[in-house]
Amino acid sequence: MKKQIALSWSGGKDCCMALDTLISQGFEVVCLVTTVPKELGRTFGHGERTEMIKLQGEALNLPVHFIKCTYENYTSQFVKVIQSMKNQFNVTGIAYGDLYLDEHREWGEKVAIAADVDALYPLWMKKEASLQSLDKFVHSGYEAIVIRVREDVLDDTWLGRIIDESFLHDVQQTTICPMGESGEYHTFVYDGPLFSKRIQLEHGELIQLETTKKLEFKSYRLIE
Repeated sequence: MKKQIALSWSGGKDCCMALDTLISQGFEVVCLVTTVPKELGRTFGHGERTEMIKLQGEALNLPVHFIKCTYENYTSQFVKVIQSMKNQFNVTGIAYGDLYLDEHREWGEKVAIAADVDALYPLWMKKEASLQSLDKFVHSGYEAIVIRVREDVLDDTWLGRIIDESFLHDVQQTTICPMGESGEYHTFVYDGPLFSKRIQLEHGELIQLETTKKLEFKSYRLIE
């Protein structure tokens, strides 16, 4: 019997690759979990609309569970939901798409211990391997677009770029982590091998936020 896993989901390339890797390793991912600030209707991770995350879940044929929380009770609510999934759906582990930041892994492992499940990091690597990891994504068949950039390291010309060979080349000319592991940029995956439908994104508008700039799509829908 396959081990049943919940996957922490932001909508970006890393968690998508984590999903692909887990499935190839024989795990059964039964649910995607995404944290959402109460009353905002957007995700904690990338500030993405929950409707767009729901479209990904539908395209991937996976249920999405939104963990409604505040900064103050973020961890406790996360633990509570994983405990509930353990009891209801026999979830044995929670997986994350983190790559190499130790503080992120420490937090995720503490959550898993508190919920009495396993913590899985299917993409875990050394920092030096991040360029190779980006190359792997570019050739994976998944399609992702840059939806957010940190202003101190990337200008808004990076918004709307597809994660392709051109991106792979150009990101090497910068000083950032090629995978954007420290939040230098965020992505949204809209198609790929595990997708039963493609997400059509249209009418992108640049939005200025506190320390980042975001590409906000006014239209998004599933197409065959």
